Amino acid sequence: MTDSYVRVRGAREHNLRGIDVDIPRDALVAFTGVSGSGKSSLAFGTLYAEAQRRYFESVAPYARRLIHQVGAPKVEEISGLPPAVALEQRRSAPTSRSSVGTVTTLSNTLRMLYSRAGDYPAGSTGRLDSDAFSPNTAAGACPECHGLGTVHRVTEDSLVPDASRSIRDGAVAAWPGAWQGKNLRDILATLGHDIDRPWRDLPPADREWILFTDEQPVVTVHPVREAGRIQRPYKGQYMSARRYVLHTFADSRSETLRKRVRQFMTAEPCPVCGGRRLRPEALAVTFEGRDITTLAGLPLATLADLLRPTAARPGDAPAPALARDLVARIEVLTELGLGYLSMDRPAPTLSAGELQRLRLATQLRSGLFGVVYVLDEPSAGLHPADTEALLTVLGRLKEAGNTLFVVEHDMDVVRHADWIVDIGPRAGEHGGRVLHSGPVAALADAEHSATRRFLFAAAPPPARTPRTPTGTLALHGVTLHNLRDLDAAFPLGAFTAVTGVSGSGKSTLVTRVLAEAVQDHLGATDPRPDADDTTTTADDQDTGPAPRARLTAATGLEAVDRLVRVDQRPIGRTPRSNLATYTGLFDAVRKVFAATDEARARGYTAGRFSFNVAAGRCETCQGEGFTAVELLFLPGTYAPCADCHGARYNPETLQITYRGRTVADVLGLTVDDAAGFLADVPAAARSLRTLQDVGLGYLRLGQPATELSGGEAQRIKLAAELQRARRGHTLYLLDEPTTGLHPADTEVLLRQLHGLVDAGNTVVVVEHDMGVVAGADHVIDLGPGGGAEGGRIVAAGTPAEVAAAPGSRTSPYLTRARRRAHPERS
Repeated sequence: MTDSYVRVRGAREHNLRGIDVDIPRDALVAFTGVSGSGKSSLAFGTLYAEAQRRYFESVAPYARRLIHQVGAPKVEEISGLPPAVALEQRRSAPTSRSSVGTVTTLSNTLRMLYSRAGDYPAGSTGRLDSDAFSPNTAAGACPECHGLGTVHRVTEDSLVPDASRSIRDGAVAAWPGAWQGKNLRDILATLGHDIDRPWRDLPPADREWILFTDEQPVVTVHPVREAGRIQRPYKGQYMSARRYVLHTFADSRSETLRKRVRQFMTAEPCPVCGGRRLRPEALAVTFEGRDITTLAGLPLATLADLLRPTAARPGDAPAPALARDLVARIEVLTELGLGYLSMDRPAPTLSAGELQRLRLATQLRSGLFGVVYVLDEPSAGLHPADTEALLTVLGRLKEAGNTLFVVEHDMDVVRHADWIVDIGPRAGEHGGRVLHSGPVAALADAEHSATRRFLFAAAPPPARTPRTPTGTLALHGVTLHNLRDLDAAFPLGAFTAVTGVSGSGKSTLVTRVLAEAVQDHLGATDPRPDADDTTTTADDQDTGPAPRARLTAATGLEAVDRLVRVDQRPIGRTPRSNLATYTGLFDAVRKVFAATDEARARGYTAGRFSFNVAAGRCETCQGEGFTAVELLFLPGTYAPCADCHGARYNPETLQITYRGRTVADVLGLTVDDAAGFLADVPAAARSLRTLQDVGLGYLRLGQPATELSGGEAQRIKLAAELQRARRGHTLYLLDEPTTGLHPADTEVLLRQLHGLVDAGNTVVVVEHDMGVVAGADHVIDLGPGGGAEGGRIVAAGTPAEVAAAPGSRTSPYLTRARRRAHPERS
């Protein structure tokens, strides 16, 4: 190609207004703009989608047919576009069997090393296949625990938490409630057991039989009922508490029931494999005197050191060749600051930033050149120190002959770009225009750009005087993961930011330890606004209870009346879940349609306007609006339904209109547009106003959960919480709430969070945005490094005190942020 630009003409995807833009190749190009302005529609919906379409056209006829299912971007012409690779923020939670090794494919090479170059015990009949070293295959998994490493047990203590109670008073807490529990008690009474004596006073043999027997005797029960009720005898079959718990956990389709019985179970290391997940014959093979689970449990940096002597041997024998490959790939991860991770670290325990960097490292080792990498906020979830390492890796990808299109909100990353495409000026229908496409410095002349103010610090935010705390919530002797005998104090009635590099222990301290301590004090079952959302995967369920922190003491808990934990878990896993259903505002919309004259004449109730009800929905897509498209060798995707074209409803339902719009039209409105359309519907208006208050006015009401980022999901949950009537002193815990937010949107969100504190509540955020940290009342900085090198409080105090703290990796970046906010103090 002689032309060194990608030239886009007439792009109309989503809210893009027929834009024309020229973007250089072989450069780092930042796409900026407020959330919902259209930057992702240009980078992913247009440029990457067109590259994908051209790929389909170049391969087999089967793949070409998929173009009609997946759809082509709405653009007149794109020239100079090379093949593209997308690295999106996939926020769906990985399963418990996924690990650092599987995400990076390092475990494949390690298994190959043991298979081909491991030391086998004397008498072995032959070398094992590499699958025999994987706990996720039938050939390798321990037969007792099926490769999970843990087995679920029930004990007398877990089944009977209060031994002073009698059976009639609920001593066997694991039993079901209502009639089924009474039935079991009546059967025991019929069998001759004393159900009115305290549990501790029953003979040990009776207690053992009641809880653990596999017998299921059938007896005739003569129930004792209230006067006037029929008292017919019936045949009742006994089931022990253990049998009930284990069968419910294994077989019930009700997540509510599974969640209830899970609390009566304990997860213990498998007695056969000792928690190592593999068959004995695989564990007998060693390399450098260690079995494969030992090497997989080492920090990656330590593993590389152990393998280097083998990698240094000359020749192409399996051991040196495989060791060299492992060391080279681990070095990239270490460069990205991930050397503290071990290969067996479960993927669900990784932060978004850690997952993103693992995928980046894999691409860096792929050796591709002449490719466009389209990245979705690669700095999301990264401490500024980690962002510097990220920039180094992005630079190496560019130097290898690739082009990088980066959708980004971190101004430090944007400043390092060669070119900037700024979209705006605002979100939704008020955006979709290219305000600037050119060198970064030239953005200073784009007067309508919302990005300009933050990129050049032309208008610093006002100074904030730290609030005076109303008390202190203190945790003493915290031990969990890399936190070891830690003492931490959180001021009440204040805004606290918890900082530190990735892996330093921030989320463990806040979303696990602090949340569990307050939760236990309040006696709540689940403090999250989405507690009823059944988004747990089967793999996650099989892991059983997560390990709990050890605390020597917790003080100040009595000052907290309520706990709200808002995390970045998806609000749903299919296109059926969306913003309108999650927040409850869709209930009000359906009632409005059911109240129309035409709907009443036809006998349509509010249920008719739910896409989950057979009467009203499109049966082809079952009301999802999308159908799944399998792409064989590529990840599956969703395509609009061929019958309803994404409307979700059948034609009869769509004949009902309210103010000229169908229910599908209303789902297609943005929050901002719907706020005007439904302004006189109080229940809907309240929900829409809170969504606007957290900066989500650009989202469509029916936007599928699969299209939402983790940051958007978190803000939807926050909006759902804000629309509830608040009472008492509430502790709000948020994990990186500014993820995916343009700095202008961050200002909107912070007004809400600081408003919660002004109302007498306490807010604690895990945060990497130094602008947010600079405006906090109190900062707790963990570190100094990640993994084993972290887990300590390096500094704590006001932002000014932490900025001056020696030994803190956060302090130089916080100092820089404070200088931007308060130039008179520099």
